[in-house]
Parts: sequence; C-alpha cells; structure tokens
Amino acid sequence: MQHGRIAVGALAALLSVGGVAAAQTRVAPPGAVESAPLAPPPGAAVPAQPVPAQAQPAPAPTPPAAVPEPVPGPQPVQPAPAPLRPVTPEPVQPAPTPQVPLEPQPVQPPPTLPAPGPIQPVQPPTLQQQAGVLDPNATLAGKRGDQSDVDEVLLVAKPVLKLSGAASWDEGFKRLAESFRVLRQEAERARLPVAGRPLTLFLETDDNGFRYEAMLPVGPAPEGERNATFGNGVRPGLTPAGPSLRFVHVAPYDDIDSTYETITAYLEAKAISVKDAFLEEYVGDLTDPADPNLEINVYVQPR
Repeated sequence: MQHGRIAVGALAALLSVGGVAAAQTRVAPPGAVESAPLAPPPGAAVPAQPVPAQAQPAPAPTPPAAVPEPVPGPQPVQPAPAPLRPVTPEPVQPAPTPQVPLEPQPVQPPPTLPAPGPIQPVQPPTLQQQAGVLDPNATLAGKRGDQSDVDEVLLVAKPVLKLSGAASWDEGFKRLAESFRVLRQEAERARLPVAGRPLTLFLETDDNGFRYEAMLPVGPAPEGERNATFGNGVRPGLTPAGPSLRFVHVAPYDDIDSTYETITAYLEAKAISVKDAFLEEYVGDLTDPADPNLEINVYVQPR
C-alpha cells in the first residue's frame, strides 16, 4: 500500500507539469504596445518631428524651472547632558539624651512588721455553736443518692455512740427502732449533739436472724464533760471508713430484700468481692415498716 501511494503521487505530479506546459503553449503572445515617446530632459534640444501635411504645428511646451536642491550642511552638535549630582547620605541622628541621668534607684526596705504577740489559745466551740454547725440529718456520703444508680463514695470515720444487739428477722425492725431510741437518750444525757442519721452495721446474718451494731453519729462533748460515761450498754466508737458502693432503697422496709438481690446481682456481674459486714443508713425515721417513702442508703465495701 505504501508503494501504491508513492506511484499515485508521482503520476499526479507529472500530470500537473504536462498541463502547465500545454497551457503555456496555448497562451497567445502579447500584442504591440503603442507607447508615446518619452519627454526630453530639461534643457535638451528637441529634434524636429515631421509634421503631417494636413496638421498644424503644436506650440513647444515650456520647461519647468529647475529647483535647486538644498545642500546638506553640518548639524549642530547637541551639548552633553549635565552629570548627575552625587547622592549625599543623610547623617544619622543620635539617640536623644535622657533628661535625667540613668542611675539605679535605691531599693526600698520592706515595711517593718509588728513584733508577734503572744499566741491566743483557740477556744473550743460551745455546745450551742456545735449544734448550729452540725447537721443531725447529714449522711455519710454528704449528698443524696440516686435510686437508679450506684455511687462510688469514700467514707470518712465519724464518732458515734453504738449499741450491740441481736434479733430475729420478724422482730428486726422493732429492735432497731428501740436501739436508736436508747442511743438518743444517752446522747442527750451526755449533752452530745446529734451529727448525722442513725446507722446499722450488720455483723452476721443467717436464716434465723442477725447480729448488729446500732450507731448514732454525735459531735464532741462540751468542755468539762468529755469523760462522760454511758449506760444501757452504749459505748463510743467510729463509723466504717474507706471506699464504698452506695445503693439506695426507697420502699417499705419489708421490701428491702429486693434491694439486696439487686446488690448481689450487681456484685456478681462486676466480679466485685466485698466485706461480709454491710451498713444501712436510715435517711427516714423508722416509725412504720410499711412506709412506701422510707429511704435507706446501703453501703458495701470492696475488699
């Protein structure tokens, strides 16, 4: 195919050359051009032309006057441009001289403090002052709990009056209420302000009943009565301290078993090992075991 394309191109070129030659042979030569004789140059003699017999001689044309060509003369020389003035740098202005000489100022001595006087002994608060500061409704956690949540709290040991006892499950509510009545009587007799809600520390439980320590938080005794003795088996002590989990029960006391079932399920799900003793804090008074609004905080302590 490539050689065919070359042959076709060469043939087309020969045909174009032959056509041109044929066209050139067919062009007629130009005819004679009738041209007028050129005018003689100025100042030259004009030869006489033969005048036809029947034509009149034409007047000779007057040649135009020759215009002299200007002779080029020397062009005036342009003066050289004046040289530029040198740039003189401006002098640097010196820094302003301070009006006042820079001298170190004398350091002012610190003010003289008065001589310390004798230290005044701190007076212990009176019973009325303690009663105004202490809150008989304060809880160990310091804030109210949420029934639908579990709180991680840090318990701080507080002074209490406590009373040990044992009871069956059927008489448990009645025995606890009686223990708290005794504790309040002993606190009032010793002039100890109540500083929190009553508590029960369950030491041991079985199918028949439980052993417990009823507790009542109290403030310090007034001055001069700090060595008071207590009767009815009441003695001073401290509340449990350390990290704890708080569960909230709001229902009749007879239904508290359901709260302990919830606690057991939570501890098993979280694989948390706790101490055998657990603590109940009665936000409401133990007056009616069927009270539907009875609120109790239950604290369990991990090992």
